[in-house]
Amino acid sequence: MALDFFSGTRRAASAAGVAALVSALLVVPGCGPEVGQASSGDIARGVQMGFQADRDTRTGYERMKAKVNDELKQHFRPEFLNRVDDTIVFPQLSQDEIVQIVDLMIAKVDERLRDKDMGLELTQAAKNLLAVRGYDPVLGARPLRRTIQREIEDTLSEKILYSELRPGQIVVVDAQGEGERAKFTFSGATKSDLPDTPPVETATGTTAPTPAPGTAAEEA
Repeated sequence: MALDFFSGTRRAASAAGVAALVSALLVVPGCGPEVGQASSGDIARGVQMGFQADRDTRTGYERMKAKVNDELKQHFRPEFLNRVDDTIVFPQLSQDEIVQIVDLMIAKVDERLRDKDMGLELTQAAKNLLAVRGYDPVLGARPLRRTIQREIEDTLSEKILYSELRPGQIVVVDAQGEGERAKFTFSGATKSDLPDTPPVETATGTTAPTPAPGTAAEEA
């Protein structure tokens, strides 16, 4: 992470423009004795484990920030800390942010499947299950890559190898069950069988087929 962070002297921020890293100091807990004996696990104990509720997110972040500042005071001289303009503590990822990372990683798998004339779609339940299993309070989203490889890619490879999934299909991944017993299910649907647009619900509550492109809808 440090090599990527310092690969350039300027780093773009999502809402604050571009920050110069000429005089930046990156402190990573647990990276070595010269930084101190504080570990990511010690700091993580200062916040609620797992995904936090919205009302607890701000409180947990303030608690973690206070813990980090306490560790800095214990391991750095006041003369050094007085020269620091600001201390930025990155908050823990929320469940919604983990799901967004799932979407980005699954998009790469879907792109590779296009070479086999296949596609990949995950239901919201499958995305949520990946987000839970691929998240660690200390490591953040780092285990997510391995979780997707183990739970999705390995199973896909096996089913393609045994012709359970074939070219020309869209693979739909869903999740069934709850807790530790939850598991992923894989089903293949022919691309031509999937509607290009969702069906239209009429005023009577019945579902009407979507008109074909170029076909004018009948007036009531």
